[in-house]
Amino acid sequence: MRYNQLGNTGLFVSELCLGTMTFGENQEGAVWSAVAGLDQEASDKIVERSLAAGINFIDTANVYSQGRSEITLGQAIKNLGVARKDVVIATKLHGQMGDKPNDRGSSRGHIMDSVEQSLERLQMDHIDLYQVHGTDTVTPIDETLRALDDLVSRGLVRYIGLSNWAAWRIAKALGISERKGFARFETVQAYYSIAGRDLERDIVPMMQEEKMGLMVWSPLAGGLLSGKYGPGAANEGRRATFDFPPVDKDRAWACVAAMREVGTKHAASVAEVALAYILAKPFVTSVIIGAKRLDQLDENLKAVKLRLDADDMTKLDEVSALPPEYPAWMLTRQGAGRRPAPFEPKD
Repeated sequence: MRYNQLGNTGLFVSELCLGTMTFGENQEGAVWSAVAGLDQEASDKIVERSLAAGINFIDTANVYSQGRSEITLGQAIKNLGVARKDVVIATKLHGQMGDKPNDRGSSRGHIMDSVEQSLERLQMDHIDLYQVHGTDTVTPIDETLRALDDLVSRGLVRYIGLSNWAAWRIAKALGISERKGFARFETVQAYYSIAGRDLERDIVPMMQEEKMGLMVWSPLAGGLLSGKYGPGAANEGRRATFDFPPVDKDRAWACVAAMREVGTKHAASVAEVALAYILAKPFVTSVIIGAKRLDQLDENLKAVKLRLDADDMTKLDEVSALPPEYPAWMLTRQGAGRRPAPFEPKD
């Protein structure tokens, strides 16, 4: 397991991050009900195996199972006797947590209410990384940033991040934080996979310029890149009830075919190759993996040992290349030879 610097901070986190969307009982009708369901005992085993493999970074959110994921994670840390300083705990706020008009969003009120509730569920006195889970088109960015800065000043939160924001909005927030002396966003949590490389158009160049960390969610595209699916079989298992994230299936199958060839070369599964490909990208800080069973977790953990060579990366880059869009194709043309390629894989 390798450990990477989290954004522009002195904190180091494992290249794999345990995602806990599977933790907690299913809530009928809830958004994540097709994913969740693990009880306390099963969750404890997942956390224990992850920590033994070198993972020190665990991600959850208040909306996962309507708070049950946070409760289960906090209890798992307690049950296993894990020292608080030895784990980096990340959670998120923004989503709907009640039926009242102010039970969602990124307002000062909802942030202050949410952090206290998350700390209580986690049974902790601070959150290492507190992330805004989505874009609030109503609340001014200044209000959100001021509230988060107050949490950092009070010691309830150590670092802040965001998820699912546009590049221009992130850049604006960073500018406000610098101008007003607020704690700045250090991380972006975003969807990224070999079948969905849209992030590379605007967000990745912005992140590299601003020295932000990237936490990747759904690197297997909701299981579509696990190797279990192919043309005509994309709506089985989890995908039958929760077809998310949206993926261009034709491009995905081409990627799976190429990854199968690379996997045969390395005696690795398609899922291992899909994860290793993302891990090799220099702008990726940590890849979030989740599992309902220990065997699923073990297969994902093996990806850290798979080192793809230059030929492998070229093959996979070519089959998954983004269709050219303006101004990207002009920027590439005009910038040729001016600086090294920004997406060279890690050693």
